[in-house]
Amino acid sequence: MALLNKSKKVAVALSGGVDSSVACALLKQQGYEVVGFHMRLWKAKGRSALPQNVKQIGKVLGIKTFVFDFQKEFKDCVVDYFVDSYRKGITPNPCVVCNAKIKFGLLMEKARELGCDFLATGHYARTENGRLLKAKFEQKDQTYFLWQLKQSQLKRVIFPLGGIVSKQKVREMAKEFGLPTFATPESNDVCFLQDINIQDFLKKNCPGVRPRGAGEIVDTKGQVLGEHQGLWFYTIGQRKGINIPAEKGRSALPYFVVAKDIKKNVLIISQDENDLLSRELIAQKVNWLSGGEPANFHNFQAKIRYGAKPAKIKAMQKISLNKYKIIFAQPQRAITPGQSVVWYQGDELLGGGVIS
Repeated sequence: MALLNKSKKVAVALSGGVDSSVACALLKQQGYEVVGFHMRLWKAKGRSALPQNVKQIGKVLGIKTFVFDFQKEFKDCVVDYFVDSYRKGITPNPCVVCNAKIKFGLLMEKARELGCDFLATGHYARTENGRLLKAKFEQKDQTYFLWQLKQSQLKRVIFPLGGIVSKQKVREMAKEFGLPTFATPESNDVCFLQDINIQDFLKKNCPGVRPRGAGEIVDTKGQVLGEHQGLWFYTIGQRKGINIPAEKGRSALPYFVVAKDIKKNVLIISQDENDLLSRELIAQKVNWLSGGEPANFHNFQAKIRYGAKPAKIKAMQKISLNKYKIIFAQPQRAITPGQSVVWYQGDELLGGGVIS
Protein backbone atom coordinates (compact mmCIF):
# COMPACT_ATOMS: atom_id res chain seq x y z
CA MET A 1 0.00 0.00 0.00
CA ALA A 2 1.33 3.38 -0.99
CA LEU A 3 2.14 5.87 1.76
CA LEU A 4 -0.64 8.43 2.05
CA ASN A 5 -1.34 11.56 4.03
CA LYS A 6 -2.84 10.13 7.21
CA SER A 7 -5.09 13.18 7.60
CA LYS A 8 -7.09 11.89 4.65
CA LYS A 9 -10.52 10.32 5.10
CA VAL A 10 -10.98 6.73 3.92
CA ALA A 11 -14.23 4.86 3.30
CA VAL A 12 -13.94 1.09 3.72
CA ALA A 13 -16.34 -1.25 1.92
CA LEU A 14 -17.55 -3.51 4.76
CA SER A 15 -19.22 -6.78 3.76
CA GLY A 16 -19.30 -8.17 7.27
CA GLY A 17 -16.52 -10.69 6.52
CA VAL A 18 -13.04 -11.03 7.95
CA ASP A 19 -11.09 -9.46 5.06
CA SER A 20 -12.89 -6.13 4.89
CA SER A 21 -13.08 -5.81 8.68
CA VAL A 22 -9.31 -6.32 9.06
CA ALA A 23 -8.69 -3.83 6.23
CA CYS A 24 -10.77 -1.34 8.19
CA ALA A 25 -8.95 -2.03 11.46
CA LEU A 26 -5.52 -1.68 9.84
CA LEU A 27 -6.34 1.75 8.43
CA LYS A 28 -7.76 2.89 11.76
CA GLN A 29 -4.64 1.63 13.54
CA GLN A 30 -2.44 3.56 11.13
CA GLY A 31 -4.16 6.81 12.00
CA TYR A 32 -6.52 7.38 9.10
CA GLU A 33 -9.98 8.83 9.56
CA VAL A 34 -12.10 5.80 8.70
CA VAL A 35 -15.78 5.27 7.97
CA GLY A 36 -17.48 2.00 7.04
CA PHE A 37 -19.68 1.60 3.96
CA HIS A 38 -22.02 -1.36 3.64
CA MET A 39 -24.00 -2.12 0.47
CA ARG A 40 -27.40 -3.78 0.29
CA LEU A 41 -27.19 -5.63 -3.00
CA TRP A 42 -29.53 -8.60 -2.99
CA LYS A 43 -32.37 -9.83 -0.79
CA ALA A 44 -32.01 -13.40 0.36
CA LYS A 45 -34.27 -15.55 2.52
CA GLY A 46 -32.91 -15.94 6.03
CA ARG A 47 -30.24 -13.27 5.63
CA SER A 48 -30.38 -9.83 7.24
CA ALA A 49 -30.12 -6.92 4.83
CA LEU A 50 -27.49 -5.47 7.13
CA PRO A 51 -25.28 -8.23 8.63
CA GLN A 52 -25.02 -7.94 12.38
CA ASN A 53 -21.25 -8.20 11.96
CA VAL A 54 -21.12 -4.77 10.28
CA LYS A 55 -22.78 -3.12 13.27
CA GLN A 56 -20.41 -4.89 15.64
CA ILE A 57 -17.35 -3.92 13.58
CA GLY A 58 -18.37 -0.30 13.82
CA LYS A 59 -18.76 -0.53 17.59
CA VAL A 60 -15.46 -2.37 18.14
CA LEU A 61 -13.48 0.10 16.02
CA GLY A 62 -15.41 3.18 17.09
CA ILE A 63 -16.28 4.26 13.54
CA LYS A 64 -19.42 5.43 11.80
CA THR A 65 -21.04 2.99 9.39
CA PHE A 66 -23.25 3.93 6.45
CA VAL A 67 -25.63 1.69 4.55
CA PHE A 68 -26.42 2.18 0.87
CA ASP A 69 -29.22 0.42 -0.96
CA PHE A 70 -27.91 -0.56 -4.40
CA GLN A 71 -30.33 -3.42 -5.00
CA LYS A 72 -31.84 -1.93 -8.15
CA GLU A 73 -28.47 -0.93 -9.60
CA PHE A 74 -26.99 -4.32 -8.72
CA LYS A 75 -29.81 -6.15 -10.48
CA ASP A 76 -29.62 -3.87 -13.54
CA CYS A 77 -25.81 -3.97 -13.89
CA VAL A 78 -24.79 -7.36 -12.53
CA VAL A 79 -27.66 -9.83 -12.25
CA ASP A 80 -29.23 -8.93 -15.60
CA TYR A 81 -25.81 -9.22 -17.25
CA PHE A 82 -25.37 -12.62 -15.58
CA VAL A 83 -28.73 -13.87 -16.87
CA ASP A 84 -28.28 -12.41 -20.34
CA SER A 85 -24.88 -14.07 -20.69
CA TYR A 86 -26.32 -17.50 -19.95
CA ARG A 87 -29.17 -16.82 -22.36
CA LYS A 88 -26.54 -16.20 -25.06
CA GLY A 89 -24.75 -19.42 -24.16
CA ILE A 90 -21.65 -17.81 -22.64
CA THR A 91 -20.20 -17.96 -19.13
CA PRO A 92 -20.20 -14.60 -17.29
CA ASN A 93 -17.87 -13.01 -14.72
CA PRO A 94 -20.30 -11.12 -12.45
CA CYS A 95 -17.62 -10.16 -9.89
CA VAL A 96 -15.65 -8.29 -12.57
CA VAL A 97 -18.70 -6.23 -13.50
CA CYS A 98 -19.66 -5.63 -9.86
CA ASN A 99 -16.18 -4.34 -9.02
CA ALA A 100 -16.08 -1.90 -11.94
CA LYS A 101 -19.65 -0.58 -11.75
CA ILE A 102 -20.80 -1.05 -8.17
CA LYS A 103 -17.86 -1.14 -5.72
CA PHE A 104 -15.46 1.17 -7.55
CA GLY A 105 -18.24 2.95 -9.38
CA LEU A 106 -21.32 3.77 -7.29
CA LEU A 107 -19.67 3.22 -3.93
CA MET A 108 -16.68 5.35 -4.84
CA GLU A 109 -19.07 8.13 -5.86
CA LYS A 110 -20.75 7.90 -2.47
CA ALA A 111 -17.32 8.16 -0.85
CA ARG A 112 -16.65 11.37 -2.74
CA GLU A 113 -20.07 12.81 -1.84
CA LEU A 114 -19.36 12.22 1.86
CA GLY A 115 -15.96 13.88 1.68
CA CYS A 116 -13.80 10.75 1.59
CA ASP A 117 -10.51 10.95 -0.27
CA PHE A 118 -10.11 7.21 -0.80
CA LEU A 119 -12.07 3.96 -0.92
CA ALA A 120 -10.52 0.84 0.63
CA THR A 121 -11.62 -2.79 0.23
CA GLY A 122 -10.58 -6.21 1.48
CA HIS A 123 -9.30 -7.30 -1.93
CA TYR A 124 -5.96 -9.08 -2.04
CA ALA A 125 -4.10 -6.74 -4.40
CA ARG A 126 -1.62 -3.85 -4.30
CA THR A 127 -1.36 -0.45 -5.96
CA GLU A 128 1.74 1.59 -6.68
CA ASN A 129 1.78 4.89 -8.58
CA GLY A 130 -1.34 4.06 -10.56
CA ARG A 131 -0.23 0.47 -11.20
CA LEU A 132 -2.14 -2.60 -10.06
CA LEU A 133 0.09 -5.37 -8.65
CA LYS A 134 -0.49 -8.92 -7.46
CA ALA A 135 -0.93 -9.47 -3.74
CA LYS A 136 1.96 -10.90 -1.75
CA PHE A 137 -0.37 -13.81 -0.90
CA GLU A 138 -0.48 -15.00 -4.51
CA GLN A 139 -2.83 -17.93 -3.86
CA LYS A 140 -5.49 -15.41 -2.86
CA ASP A 141 -4.55 -12.69 -5.35
CA GLN A 142 -7.70 -11.02 -6.74
CA THR A 143 -6.28 -8.74 -9.42
CA TYR A 144 -7.99 -10.98 -12.01
CA PHE A 145 -11.33 -9.45 -10.99
CA LEU A 146 -10.09 -5.85 -11.19
CA TRP A 147 -9.01 -5.56 -14.85
CA GLN A 148 -11.81 -3.14 -15.78
CA LEU A 149 -10.62 -0.40 -13.39
CA LYS A 150 -9.54 2.97 -14.75
CA GLN A 151 -6.72 5.25 -13.65
CA SER A 152 -9.24 7.58 -11.99
CA GLN A 153 -10.34 4.67 -9.78
CA LEU A 154 -6.90 3.21 -9.10
CA LYS A 155 -5.62 6.55 -7.82
CA ARG A 156 -8.36 6.65 -5.19
CA VAL A 157 -8.28 3.07 -3.93
CA ILE A 158 -6.37 1.38 -1.09
CA PHE A 159 -5.92 -2.38 -0.62
CA PRO A 160 -4.67 -2.80 2.98
CA LEU A 161 -4.37 -6.61 2.69
CA GLY A 162 -2.07 -6.55 -0.34
CA GLY A 163 1.08 -7.14 1.69
CA ILE A 164 -0.26 -9.88 3.99
CA VAL A 165 1.05 -13.33 3.12
CA SER A 166 -1.61 -15.73 4.46
CA LYS A 167 -5.30 -15.97 5.33
CA GLN A 168 -4.36 -17.38 8.70
CA LYS A 169 -2.51 -14.15 9.44
CA VAL A 170 -5.63 -12.14 8.56
CA ARG A 171 -7.72 -14.23 10.96
CA GLU A 172 -5.12 -13.83 13.70
CA MET A 173 -5.18 -10.07 13.21
CA ALA A 174 -8.98 -10.05 13.39
CA LYS A 175 -8.78 -11.82 16.75
CA GLU A 176 -6.15 -9.39 18.01
CA PHE A 177 -8.34 -6.43 17.01
CA GLY A 178 -11.28 -8.00 18.86
CA LEU A 179 -13.33 -8.27 15.68
CA PRO A 180 -16.31 -10.66 15.60
CA THR A 181 -15.32 -11.83 12.12
CA PHE A 182 -12.18 -13.85 12.93
CA ALA A 183 -13.94 -17.18 12.36
CA THR A 184 -16.36 -16.25 9.57
CA PRO A 185 -16.40 -18.90 6.81
CA GLU A 186 -14.67 -18.31 3.49
CA SER A 187 -16.96 -17.05 0.74
CA ASN A 188 -16.01 -18.26 -2.74
CA ASP A 189 -19.31 -18.33 -4.61
CA VAL A 190 -21.18 -15.64 -6.51
CA CYS A 191 -22.80 -13.64 -3.70
CA PHE A 192 -26.36 -13.69 -5.02
CA LEU A 193 -26.33 -17.44 -5.69
CA GLN A 194 -25.34 -18.52 -2.17
CA ASP A 195 -26.42 -22.19 -1.90
CA ILE A 196 -28.66 -22.10 -4.98
CA ASN A 197 -27.43 -23.68 -8.20
CA ILE A 198 -27.41 -21.57 -11.34
CA GLN A 199 -30.30 -23.37 -13.02
CA ASP A 200 -32.62 -22.96 -10.03
CA PHE A 201 -31.60 -19.32 -9.63
CA LEU A 202 -32.40 -18.47 -13.24
CA LYS A 203 -35.74 -20.25 -13.11
CA LYS A 204 -36.76 -18.61 -9.84
CA ASN A 205 -35.48 -15.05 -10.23
CA CYS A 206 -35.75 -14.57 -13.98
CA PRO A 207 -39.04 -16.20 -15.01
CA GLY A 208 -39.19 -14.18 -18.22
CA VAL A 209 -35.96 -15.70 -19.51
CA ARG A 210 -36.55 -18.71 -21.70
CA PRO A 211 -33.34 -19.87 -23.40
CA ARG A 212 -33.79 -22.42 -26.16
CA GLY A 213 -34.49 -25.75 -24.55
CA ALA A 214 -34.18 -29.27 -25.87
CA GLY A 215 -31.57 -29.79 -28.55
CA GLU A 216 -29.11 -32.38 -29.74
CA ILE A 217 -25.94 -33.49 -27.97
CA VAL A 218 -23.37 -34.60 -30.55
CA ASP A 219 -19.75 -35.72 -30.56
CA THR A 220 -17.03 -33.96 -32.55
CA LYS A 221 -17.89 -36.09 -35.61
CA GLY A 222 -21.52 -34.99 -35.52
CA GLN A 223 -22.94 -38.27 -34.19
CA VAL A 224 -26.07 -37.65 -32.11
CA LEU A 225 -25.60 -39.04 -28.57
CA GLY A 226 -28.54 -37.58 -26.72
CA GLU A 227 -30.58 -34.49 -25.93
CA HIS A 228 -29.85 -31.46 -23.74
CA GLN A 229 -32.44 -29.32 -21.97
CA GLY A 230 -30.86 -25.94 -22.67
CA LEU A 231 -27.39 -24.75 -23.62
CA TRP A 232 -27.40 -22.34 -20.70
CA PHE A 233 -26.92 -25.35 -18.37
CA TYR A 234 -23.43 -26.05 -19.73
CA THR A 235 -20.00 -24.43 -19.85
CA ILE A 236 -16.83 -25.35 -21.75
CA GLY A 237 -14.84 -28.04 -19.94
CA GLN A 238 -17.82 -29.21 -17.90
CA ARG A 239 -17.84 -32.93 -17.11
CA LYS A 240 -20.64 -33.51 -14.62
CA GLY A 241 -24.30 -33.27 -15.53
CA ILE A 242 -24.03 -34.22 -19.21
CA ASN A 243 -25.75 -37.56 -18.54
CA ILE A 244 -24.36 -39.40 -21.54
CA PRO A 245 -23.04 -42.89 -20.67
CA ALA A 246 -19.47 -43.67 -21.76
CA GLU A 247 -18.97 -45.88 -24.81
CA LYS A 248 -18.38 -49.57 -24.29
CA GLY A 249 -14.68 -50.31 -23.90
CA ARG A 250 -14.01 -46.66 -22.90
CA SER A 251 -15.98 -46.64 -19.65
CA ALA A 252 -13.16 -44.94 -17.75
CA LEU A 253 -13.29 -41.89 -20.02
CA PRO A 254 -15.89 -39.25 -19.19
CA TYR A 255 -17.41 -36.82 -21.67
CA PHE A 256 -16.52 -33.13 -21.61
CA VAL A 257 -18.29 -30.15 -23.12
CA VAL A 258 -15.97 -28.85 -25.84
CA ALA A 259 -18.22 -26.40 -27.72
CA LYS A 260 -21.74 -24.97 -28.03
CA ASP A 261 -23.34 -24.14 -31.38
CA ILE A 262 -25.75 -21.42 -30.33
CA LYS A 263 -27.35 -20.94 -33.78
CA LYS A 264 -28.12 -24.66 -34.18
CA ASN A 265 -28.84 -25.20 -30.44
CA VAL A 266 -26.34 -28.08 -30.35
CA LEU A 267 -24.07 -29.18 -27.50
CA ILE A 268 -20.76 -30.73 -28.62
CA ILE A 269 -18.99 -33.17 -26.31
CA SER A 270 -15.90 -35.36 -26.46
CA GLN A 271 -14.06 -38.02 -24.47
CA ASP A 272 -10.72 -36.73 -25.73
CA GLU A 273 -9.44 -33.94 -23.47
CA ASN A 274 -7.19 -32.78 -26.29
CA ASP A 275 -10.34 -31.38 -27.90
CA LEU A 276 -10.41 -28.85 -25.04
CA LEU A 277 -6.96 -27.48 -25.90
CA SER A 278 -6.37 -24.32 -27.90
CA ARG A 279 -3.48 -21.90 -28.43
CA GLU A 280 -5.54 -18.88 -29.47
CA LEU A 281 -8.37 -16.66 -28.35
CA ILE A 282 -9.96 -13.34 -29.25
CA ALA A 283 -10.34 -10.79 -26.44
CA GLN A 284 -12.84 -7.97 -26.87
CA LYS A 285 -13.82 -4.96 -24.72
CA VAL A 286 -10.13 -4.70 -23.79
CA ASN A 287 -9.10 -2.28 -21.05
CA TRP A 288 -5.52 -1.15 -20.40
CA LEU A 289 -5.16 -0.10 -16.76
CA SER A 290 -2.51 2.49 -17.63
CA GLY A 291 -5.01 4.15 -19.95
CA GLY A 292 -3.18 3.21 -23.14
CA GLU A 293 -1.64 0.30 -25.04
CA PRO A 294 2.04 -0.39 -24.22
CA ALA A 295 4.76 -0.02 -26.84
CA ASN A 296 5.28 -3.80 -27.00
CA PHE A 297 3.94 -7.04 -25.57
CA HIS A 298 7.22 -8.63 -24.43
CA ASN A 299 7.19 -11.07 -21.50
CA PHE A 300 3.42 -11.06 -21.12
CA GLN A 301 1.59 -13.84 -19.28
CA ALA A 302 -2.16 -14.36 -19.32
CA LYS A 303 -4.81 -16.04 -17.17
CA ILE A 304 -7.97 -17.33 -18.86
CA ARG A 305 -9.86 -17.86 -15.58
CA TYR A 306 -9.36 -16.98 -11.93
CA GLY A 307 -8.03 -20.39 -10.89
CA ALA A 308 -5.70 -20.79 -13.88
CA LYS A 309 -1.95 -20.36 -13.72
CA PRO A 310 -0.50 -17.49 -15.78
CA ALA A 311 0.62 -18.80 -19.19
CA LYS A 312 3.23 -17.28 -21.49
CA ILE A 313 1.89 -15.29 -24.44
CA LYS A 314 3.73 -15.96 -27.71
CA ALA A 315 2.09 -13.11 -29.63
CA MET A 316 -0.59 -10.47 -29.18
CA GLN A 317 -2.12 -8.79 -32.21
CA LYS A 318 -4.51 -5.84 -32.32
CA ILE A 319 -7.49 -6.62 -34.56
CA SER A 320 -9.51 -3.46 -34.06
CA LEU A 321 -10.29 -0.94 -31.34
CA ASN A 322 -10.32 -2.80 -27.99
CA LYS A 323 -10.10 -6.19 -29.71
CA TYR A 324 -6.97 -8.41 -29.72
CA LYS A 325 -5.89 -11.88 -30.78
CA ILE A 326 -3.77 -13.72 -28.21
CA ILE A 327 -1.55 -16.67 -29.15
CA PHE A 328 -0.17 -18.76 -26.29
CA ALA A 329 3.20 -20.49 -26.25
CA GLN A 330 1.47 -23.66 -25.00
CA PRO A 331 -2.12 -24.90 -25.52
CA GLN A 332 -4.63 -23.83 -22.89
CA ARG A 333 -7.46 -25.99 -21.56
CA ALA A 334 -11.13 -25.03 -21.90
CA ILE A 335 -10.90 -21.43 -23.10
CA THR A 336 -14.43 -20.25 -22.35
CA PRO A 337 -16.38 -17.47 -24.13
CA GLY A 338 -17.67 -14.85 -21.71
CA GLN A 339 -14.90 -15.37 -19.17
CA SER A 340 -12.23 -12.74 -18.58
CA VAL A 341 -8.69 -13.06 -19.85
CA VAL A 342 -6.12 -10.84 -18.14
CA TRP A 343 -2.43 -10.31 -18.78
CA TYR A 344 0.53 -9.51 -16.59
CA GLN A 345 4.10 -8.36 -16.94
CA GLY A 346 5.76 -9.68 -13.82
CA ASP A 347 3.51 -8.78 -10.88
CA GLU A 348 1.73 -5.97 -12.71
CA LEU A 349 -1.72 -6.45 -14.18
CA LEU A 350 -1.61 -4.55 -17.47
CA GLY A 351 -5.05 -5.19 -18.86
CA GLY A 352 -7.81 -7.60 -19.67
CA GLY A 353 -10.74 -8.37 -21.91
CA VAL A 354 -13.69 -10.68 -22.47
CA ILE A 355 -13.12 -13.94 -24.35
CA SER A 356 -15.36 -13.82 -27.43
